[in-house]
Amino acid sequence: MTAPTRTILLWCPDWPVTAARRSRALEPDVPLALVESGLVFACSATARDEGVRRGQRLREAQARCPGLLVLPYAAEADAREFEPVIAGIEATISGVQLLRPGLCAMPARGPARYYGGEEEAALWLLDTLDEVGVHGSRIGVADGPFAAEQAARSGTPSRITIVPPGGTAEFLAPLPIGLLVEPAQAALLLRLGIRTVADFSRLDADDVEARFGREAGRLHAVASGLDGGRIVPRLPPEQWDVGLAFEPPLDRVDQVTFGFRASADRFIEELVRARLVATAIGIEVESESGELSRRSWLHPRSFTAADVLDRLRWQLQGSGRIESGLSSGITRVRVVPESLEAIGDHEQGLWGSGHDERVHHGLSRMQSLLGHGGVLTAAVGGGRGPLERETLVPWGDRRPAGGSPERPWPGRLPPPAPGSVFERPRPAIVLSSDGSPVTVDGRGALSGVPSRFSADGTTLRTLSAWAGPWQIDERWWDAENSRRASRFQVVDETGAAWLLVLEDRLWWVEARYD
Repeated sequence: MTAPTRTILLWCPDWPVTAARRSRALEPDVPLALVESGLVFACSATARDEGVRRGQRLREAQARCPGLLVLPYAAEADAREFEPVIAGIEATISGVQLLRPGLCAMPARGPARYYGGEEEAALWLLDTLDEVGVHGSRIGVADGPFAAEQAARSGTPSRITIVPPGGTAEFLAPLPIGLLVEPAQAALLLRLGIRTVADFSRLDADDVEARFGREAGRLHAVASGLDGGRIVPRLPPEQWDVGLAFEPPLDRVDQVTFGFRASADRFIEELVRARLVATAIGIEVESESGELSRRSWLHPRSFTAADVLDRLRWQLQGSGRIESGLSSGITRVRVVPESLEAIGDHEQGLWGSGHDERVHHGLSRMQSLLGHGGVLTAAVGGGRGPLERETLVPWGDRRPAGGSPERPWPGRLPPPAPGSVFERPRPAIVLSSDGSPVTVDGRGALSGVPSRFSADGTTLRTLSAWAGPWQIDERWWDAENSRRASRFQVVDETGAAWLLVLEDRLWWVEARYD
């Protein structure tokens, strides 16, 4: 049996939740649950405080936490968001093995000698995590990866738990056997009276392997403090970014874009050679005055060299004076791919891609002439009312500039959404059965039952059904921008459904359900 490797293990609790928040720019205190196959896969600490637990059915989780934000679990988001984290770790400590997103191990010997001890190395590692915006991580140091992981998960007040060399068996002894073996084997061992890791380690090693197999024999060695697992460092990913320095600095947009043309061609050629395409890139521009401009650019399909140069030109034109687009001379430009996909997913069909491809080329050509904001497309943004959620974004961008539509919006109009939303609300009339206007008091009580209404101010229609009121109380802390209103959904005698709002004792038609 080989001697156990002294191991540093880093654990980022609730990493799937952290990755979802980082990728969607969510607030840290929003109760969040990630769902897979109708069950809660992971949940945030604020959601757990409300009673949400992993493995719960979605309906039960929402009953325990009415304000719960529910998102589908995406394993690729975990890996994508952890990539810059592990890159920062590798800049501090080498030889990192990625066990899974949010969990990685590394040999302790080299870092301990370099930083002056295991605790000092762990402190440097925590500082690195804090710098990349990952807080609350925990570190365990022990003989072997398994014991190091249990040390990191031990729940001690300190974020660093170090098991002394040779003390691994004593540390693991009181842990339940279910942490070491598979559930089926754990159930059998419990029936045999073996409840802790110490009970399991006291069994004869040959008998354990003969009864349960070779893997159980390896786990018996782990329980005895003889974890022979090796750390296999990952191969660092290839770097596809390109950069170009200008000496002397260039002070014209056309000079910078022309000088970077060959680098843009090489950037795309290297990706094509690797059978990849970029659907999102980051462009960094440094000036001689020390300014750094960085922006992420998205593409509805995939970037070409001309697309890269267009984004560079737009970024330069938006960074300073209108006539030149620059506040000082440019010394360096760097392009980094932020999202890569297989080139096979973007190949044209046997007979071309039809109208969609021609539309894309036409809009991209027009955008290159008019600028980034010259071609806009509709997108769903955040907000409570239907008009608030209508957002125009530049062609190629996927995220509205305003609030995220996935954030909780208390009082938001529930689905289904109306088909026609009026750019300006239209005046309306709503009358009760006795002909008096319907109003709503401060407690939400109606002055009468809605009986007839007019969407054009002239023709009165009989109402066959109505629902409401739903109170709207926005920005009550801001006297100038506060809003208090009531929404109604009504159906007239022809079967047409309408969305009405009563504000300042005046009725308005916001939308129609087509």
